[in-house]
Amino acid sequence: MSEINWTIEEIANWVNGEVVGNSSSEIKSLSKIDESQKGSLSFLANPKYESFLYEADAAAVLVTREFQPKKAVNSTLIKVENPYLAFAQILEKYHAALFNDVAYIHPLAYIDDTTNVGENVALGAFSHIDKHAKIGENTKIGSQVYVGKHAKIGKNCTIYSGVKIYDYCEIGDNCIVHSGTIVGSDGFGFAPIGNGEFQKIPQTGNVVLQDNVEVGSNCTIDRATIGSTLIKEGAKLDNLIQVAHNVEIGKHTVIAAQTGISGSTKIGDNCMIGGQVGFTGHITIADGSKINAQSGVAKSIKEPNRAWSGSPVRDFRANYKAQAYVNQIPKLIERIKELEAKLKEE
Repeated sequence: MSEINWTIEEIANWVNGEVVGNSSSEIKSLSKIDESQKGSLSFLANPKYESFLYEADAAAVLVTREFQPKKAVNSTLIKVENPYLAFAQILEKYHAALFNDVAYIHPLAYIDDTTNVGENVALGAFSHIDKHAKIGENTKIGSQVYVGKHAKIGKNCTIYSGVKIYDYCEIGDNCIVHSGTIVGSDGFGFAPIGNGEFQKIPQTGNVVLQDNVEVGSNCTIDRATIGSTLIKEGAKLDNLIQVAHNVEIGKHTVIAAQTGISGSTKIGDNCMIGGQVGFTGHITIADGSKINAQSGVAKSIKEPNRAWSGSPVRDFRANYKAQAYVNQIPKLIERIKELEAKLKEE
């Protein structure tokens, strides 16, 4: 990775930090606290990693404002409200320095004459922008991306190589879509016709990603039968997620990998969904719900801000209590056998 040349004072100003130590030293790289090296910036957010601080070679370490070292520290400390968040903000600047190239439209890219392409747009080789599509300014599109007819992509977006955005789908400002994802494939709609066969139901809607949405790689987000499949502002989807037709995902909801969401299910705002969670269709999930990995959600969750686990899903604490009882079954069986043996002896 490329080196950076930031002073500790500059970094502290970006994150509203208080410097304890030498503010003029230069930062050349970023590192984890347990893998720090000379000239790097690291952070201490989890107390269990504190021991690494006293051995660290890092030039500077982000810590909480309340932190008081128990031993001598070689690194300069930058005290902030939230070290993890501050490090994320610095990583964002680092990412921009590494990957934000000058806008360039490759000569092997195709842009239809009817499209509306904003200023400072980058477009990779063999990408195809179809009729009446609209691309906002400062958006960067990788190679081999397809943007369908009448599709819209907002400002400051990053669309990585190999993404397919079908006709009429809409992506807001500041969105990121990673490689291999398909936005707008047909929803899984088929009507039985009485002889064991199925009639395909035309999927006439679209997909709408609002502003500041990020979608991981190899996700599929199906277009609505009628209306829109909707991913609301600030939602974050991990890799390998299936979002079926007419699903709605609320604002700032985060969903981990391999989750599957069946048609017309509505997930509320600020939810946290673990990996491999399965949702049946036509249910509603309340705002602030936290659903543990590998849970199966077959009914609506109506109470907001509660944690859930298991398949079928139930209250998080109740599920763990039930698991604890299940783990005791082998011992209970042995006790029963012992009691039965004693009864036979009598």
